[in-house]
Amino acid sequence: MNNPPQYEVAVIGAGPGGIAAGVKLRQAGIEDFVILERSDEVGGSWHENHYPGLGVDIPAVAYQYSFARNAKWSRVFPLGAEVKAYHMEVARRFDLYRNVRFDTNVEREVWDDEGGYWKLHTGEGPVVTARFLISAVGAFVRPKAEVGIPGVDSFAGKVQRPTDWDHDYDMAGKRVGIIGTGASAVQIIPSIAPHVGTLTVFQRTPVWSIPKPDFRIPPTAQKVLAVPGVQAALHGGALLVIDSVLRGVVKGPNRTVHTVMDQFDAVCIAAYRRYVSRVVQDPATRERLTPNFGLFAKRPTMSNGYLKAYNRDNVSLVTDSIETITPTGVRTRDGVEHEFDVLILATGYEVFSDPETYRPGTVVGRNGFDLAKFYNEEGLQAYESVSVHGLPNRWTLCGPYSWTGSGWHAFVEMTSDHAVRAITETRGRGAAICEIRKEAADAYHRRIYHQGETLRYYLADLNGHVPTYYRNSQGDTTYVRPSGFFEARRGNRKFPLDDYLYTTVPEGVPA
Repeated sequence: MNNPPQYEVAVIGAGPGGIAAGVKLRQAGIEDFVILERSDEVGGSWHENHYPGLGVDIPAVAYQYSFARNAKWSRVFPLGAEVKAYHMEVARRFDLYRNVRFDTNVEREVWDDEGGYWKLHTGEGPVVTARFLISAVGAFVRPKAEVGIPGVDSFAGKVQRPTDWDHDYDMAGKRVGIIGTGASAVQIIPSIAPHVGTLTVFQRTPVWSIPKPDFRIPPTAQKVLAVPGVQAALHGGALLVIDSVLRGVVKGPNRTVHTVMDQFDAVCIAAYRRYVSRVVQDPATRERLTPNFGLFAKRPTMSNGYLKAYNRDNVSLVTDSIETITPTGVRTRDGVEHEFDVLILATGYEVFSDPETYRPGTVVGRNGFDLAKFYNEEGLQAYESVSVHGLPNRWTLCGPYSWTGSGWHAFVEMTSDHAVRAITETRGRGAAICEIRKEAADAYHRRIYHQGETLRYYLADLNGHVPTYYRNSQGDTTYVRPSGFFEARRGNRKFPLDDYLYTTVPEGVPA
């Protein structure tokens, strides 16, 4: 006979999603839960990342929980330390710290068919068991272990990574190279350029970097934001605009939408070219900094200092491809040896929307169902982006087709609502197991895949020449949910309860 599980609910991750799930469980009267966090503090990426210049790239009023709005943000776009402090304060306010087990890295999730619960293998630590499981790992699952460049381990100088930044190392006067021009690099480059000796940026693909309307929020404005309903109205208005645009893209006639997309990209590229020409002084440099792809083909960035950094005498841009990393620096394919004291590897993350992110044998469900095998063979899919047939009692807060153009907090709240509603219904029916019905999951995926046609055209056809995590290795656009925000929220909060199958545990097994 199996022993009963240790917890009713286990949540993997104490970042924004894990905090949302913990709060929602507590509000639903579910107290028997544990949050398993691989690091030593809550906050997720905002704890693990602490590189120079780190900050949010959407306004603070849209980057917070609806149940914990903060009127005292110091800036329109707060810096990383303030964002981390916000998440810590929310965790304290809702008494989540007593539910968190830090330094606990879940390496495998295995469903126990006989007992009807999940076994979570934590490396060298003990196996944690729970009846229900919520994966709150987030969008950026782990930093890329392999940067895809030969000789990376041979470099004899100092290596810095956005997720492992050594602030005690003084880079003043040093020769610094940075590989990558993504969101992290756009923040790092202008932050360190005034202090280092030389800075060489290795760019594979140029990035859109538009002006950031950032400024300090005066006390009078903070008082206005503290008035009940003001921040909700501001955020709601922004969501309505984004929602109408996204719905127009996915619901409009394909031929019309394709034409609009073509023209939109052409206008934006031309306008950005004019903007770069006004900001960047050197004609050759600004030409290499100008994208030949649409504004939304890759994640656009916001910065008031990134492009200006290339006007500095100590900053140079290299677009020749890298042949190898050497003990003293970087050799490009044109034969040039670039020597450095410091090498910054801003080479990105494995994201939730790529099948390669899921390792075989790490998530194993009913009757040996392997999530990685399923995703690689059938494509990424999940009912309302959270539930997969074959994985009973399990929900993912950031799953296939989940991002709706909103801030992260808005959609991890709605997906947490989905998980908690399903758990509550299971308990209310006197059942112990719930699993999304295959027919419901398949019907949902057919509908959402059909709605994604125009997004696939934009990312795989119109802008198919540019590498982007918005388009995965299977050519699908599983990062973005092809519906409006409000449609997604209704789907997660009001899904038909009978889309799930509810059963009891096997006879003789303690409930």
